[in-house]
Amino acid sequence: MTSKRDPVIDEVTLIVPGNGMARPLSEEKRIALLAAATAAVASSGVSASTYRIAKDAGVAEGTLFRYFPTKDALYERLYLDLKEDLVNYLVDGLPAEAGIESKFRHLWDRYIEWGLRAPEKQRALRQLEAFQAIADTDPRLDNDMARSLQEVVREGFKSGVLKDQPVMFLWGLIQGIAGVVFENASRDRGKVKRWKALGWDALWGAVANPTR
Repeated sequence: MTSKRDPVIDEVTLIVPGNGMARPLSEEKRIALLAAATAAVASSGVSASTYRIAKDAGVAEGTLFRYFPTKDALYERLYLDLKEDLVNYLVDGLPAEAGIESKFRHLWDRYIEWGLRAPEKQRALRQLEAFQAIADTDPRLDNDMARSLQEVVREGFKSGVLKDQPVMFLWGLIQGIAGVVFENASRDRGKVKRWKALGWDALWGAVANPTR
């Protein structure tokens, strides 16, 4: 029985026209294409051309489509990779026995650190999250790391520590306040700790239930 291919998942071989022989695709080129796409989306948004992405990756535009059949497929793969990278960074060192506020503070600090360490990734992810064509890709992140992150939020709602609000609204608050921190930090890196602390005060005041 033949399984249905996922257009987002890269094919491992390429059939060479004329001889029917399979040629392995280059992992190095795939990585270069995703890196070029990250930079392009970070600077130009999802309107960045595949020609530019391919050129920056050092390959022909036709080569790009051998790895990713459509532009949407490229962006979906990039989104999943960036989101997984972020989630893994967020939950690394998450204090399992700590209270909700301490866990949330850990996630906040790690999110800011990730964005400052990889500003292009952070900007590209923000652009891709608003891209309608990849709105249904989040369920594919149902791994142990993502579940750990989701559990913190569910625990916060259940205990009443966090205000009852849609998860996407909560994530929007985090992104909005983090955006202010990133903007100020880009102008004065010497005050990153101050911006991060001010951002945390604003965030916790917005999401925490004052009665708890």
